[in-house]
Amino acid sequence: MRRVVTQPRPDWQRIVEEQGLHYAVLPDESGRPTTYWDESAYYEFSLAEVERLEEVVAELHELCLDAVEHVVATRRYADYGITDSRVIQLIEQSWRDRDREISLYGRFDLRYDGSGPARLLEYNADTPTSLLEAAGPQWFWLEDRFPDADQWNSLHERLVDAWRKHPISGPLHLAFTTADEIGEDYVTVSYLQECAELAGHHTVCLPMEEIGWDPGRLGRSSRFVDEQDREIKTIFKLYPWEWMVGDQFGGHLLDLALSGRGPRWIEPAWKMLLSNKALLAVLWERHPGHPNLLPAYLDGPRDLIIHGYVAKPLLGREGAGVQIITPGFTIGEAAEGPQCYQAFYALPEFDGVRPVLGAWVVDGEPAGLGIRETSGLITDTGARFVPHVIH
Repeated sequence: MRRVVTQPRPDWQRIVEEQGLHYAVLPDESGRPTTYWDESAYYEFSLAEVERLEEVVAELHELCLDAVEHVVATRRYADYGITDSRVIQLIEQSWRDRDREISLYGRFDLRYDGSGPARLLEYNADTPTSLLEAAGPQWFWLEDRFPDADQWNSLHERLVDAWRKHPISGPLHLAFTTADEIGEDYVTVSYLQECAELAGHHTVCLPMEEIGWDPGRLGRSSRFVDEQDREIKTIFKLYPWEWMVGDQFGGHLLDLALSGRGPRWIEPAWKMLLSNKALLAVLWERHPGHPNLLPAYLDGPRDLIIHGYVAKPLLGREGAGVQIITPGFTIGEAAEGPQCYQAFYALPEFDGVRPVLGAWVVDGEPAGLGIRETSGLITDTGARFVPHVIH
């Protein structure tokens, strides 16, 4: 693994924006344009490295499913901050029915430098983003720049195949939130909509805020409906489960789901146990010393204070609320509420920047890689997406 500095393609911004990446350049805090899609460098891997990473991702995914089974069997929901009995019922019902559920995709964030084992930082299994740039513009960049090389990237084909293998009754609805300022959620959902249509599904895309509630009348059962008053039977949502069950209509969602009615939700409710940082502590407890895991605890940093640790809120996105505490320095602002304490293992440094590998799983199988890099130790909203190549 190495970082290679190179020249961007002429008119690169127009190219990637035409490929759907509308936020290739973003304003920073002061309003000045800053590059999100950065092809002034790329990461180069050997085939052996990528094959090993694929093996690691496949194993981590199995360990995570085992962790869900353990949490459900032992009812350790309080460790996750989940105390609502009906939410617990929903998770357990969803896990029992997992063979009929659609678990589409997830993204493992890994620390890797090419010289040692990849280490799991967290698993974004419910609402992962940076999918479009990994699946599309990154692949087209490879075709333009290195047509005879390869890339760890079967995302597009696997997503279409995943949609194709699941029969769906009526239109497939896909929902995003308009609260996303840069439109990343909308772009991600639009891309998944495109994949679903290529698989032969009729789709409807709508804002989460426009999902309506029909309480039922004239003998008709209550139901969720879209803007044209069509019943929503199957819906992909880029909206965290913990927000959904706490929203104004969360009670209706629970009523329908627990009575065996209502929409088929993608991602399924059991994914709440994978997108919560408590997962990291459960994994370490069940597999202490595993080479691809970092020590992690829920009851405090324990012995991690000797060398340093990362305090992470159980729920959070884009590095929000993450704090690094070492004997020599502290970075970030502490979050309120329950936290997971994970051993601090600094991201590797290449040319003054630090990459995080986002390894994708589609339909339970390793499917591709996207890399974000930043100059700091915390990968946050200022991170840039950088392509990769296999030589």
